[in-house]
Amino acid sequence: MQLLRRGDAGPAVAEIRATLAGLGLLPPADPQGPPVFDLAVEHAVRAFQQQRGLITDGVVGPATYRALRDATYRLGDRPLAYLVSQPVSGDDVSALQERLLELGYDAGRPDGVFGQQTEQALRSFQRDYGLTPDGICGPGTVRALRQLQPKVRGGRPLFLREQERVRMAGPRLRGKRIVIDPGHGGGDRGAQAGGLCEADLVWDLARRLEGRMVATGMEALLTRGPDNCPAEGDRAKFANDAGADLFLSLHVDANRSPLAQGLACFHFGTGNGTTSTVGGVLAGFIQRELVARTGMLDCHTHPKTWETLRMTRCTAVRVEVGYLTNPQDRARLADPAFRDVVAEGVLVAVKRLYLLGENDQPTGTFTFDDLLRHELAKAE
Repeated sequence: MQLLRRGDAGPAVAEIRATLAGLGLLPPADPQGPPVFDLAVEHAVRAFQQQRGLITDGVVGPATYRALRDATYRLGDRPLAYLVSQPVSGDDVSALQERLLELGYDAGRPDGVFGQQTEQALRSFQRDYGLTPDGICGPGTVRALRQLQPKVRGGRPLFLREQERVRMAGPRLRGKRIVIDPGHGGGDRGAQAGGLCEADLVWDLARRLEGRMVATGMEALLTRGPDNCPAEGDRAKFANDAGADLFLSLHVDANRSPLAQGLACFHFGTGNGTTSTVGGVLAGFIQRELVARTGMLDCHTHPKTWETLRMTRCTAVRVEVGYLTNPQDRARLADPAFRDVVAEGVLVAVKRLYLLGENDQPTGTFTFDDLLRHELAKAE
């Protein structure tokens, strides 16, 4: 779809206005007036984006439009079923997944997409509750879920299982499968400034990280090559199909203001309590390691619902290593030695995740050589 922003008009804007009004974020439009994307609509879009963990730019692009469309559905509005060719998505699917998870059924990450794991969890619930286990969430199933809802609350068994997988994996890095996702690629060059482009920088960073991971005995897989740019959903699917233990997405940022600078890390989270606990821990480790090693401005960690974070079944983190539009950050990113420091910092952060606080060292002091010695000692 085309991007919609302030000043645009037409049927697509009328649809956006109607959706925002239905969500209580915008007063109903004057039926006699033209459907215009005005300042009030932009403010409403920003408020919606902030609620949903999207980039808060006030522009309706594919991700925001999809989220607006999903937000129009409530559980019970329509039958839900697993469709292989065109999976059903929406807030009603998220609500179904959340309720199944609260009841102890493993519906997978509450990503709002009705997939095979959600169907299997729904069949199990229907079977246990004496319903026809057809995997279709119709009126009878919704009624049963609502009857149980007041009695069962709390708990995030999906994320407890995520924590348990990390604990059971042990402290050694050898054998762990990590998917490294260099952002953009191919014809999509990403952020560009000062003769540098994001796609090339993060590709080089990914290769440096890959080499270090392989040296420790890890299996490192790249989501793309230098000349292609998979869709966000395809990158997540690659990690899922590979059975990855972790997914690390590498980016650099850009901003209209050259004063914007620093690094930030992101993990899956909706802002309403649904958050990947392990993702938050790993994002924190990476953030602290990189700030300590580079001295860059700390822009902290944040929960987001971007597809690569939401659709991956394993722990996923996105790292934004500075602003290419900032002269100081750009000078650092252009230096291969700096990219080596970042690669080492990310690897050490991954090691800290699996150490679970045992035999650890202060932030910023764990070196690649220390890590290799640690791995060899464990092997003996």
